[in-house]
Amino acid sequence: GCDASLLIDPTNKTASEKNDGANASVRGFDIIDEVKEALEAACPSTVSCADIIALATRDAVALSGGPKY
Repeated sequence: GCDASLLIDPTNKTASEKNDGANASVRGFDIIDEVKEALEAACPSTVSCADIIALATRDAVALSGGPKY
């Protein structure tokens, strides 16, 4: 599942952080969905969307010359 609350799609019954005005500049949801789908096909119920975001952030920081963590 997607345990990163920013990734939860809104429903008729609940609002979502994804569509909140404060998060209007966030993009790339489609890429995360594609990665999640591929990972689920290869190893079901193993990698969460939060894991994907953490690793993508780590790599983006490193590629931009930031500190390693």
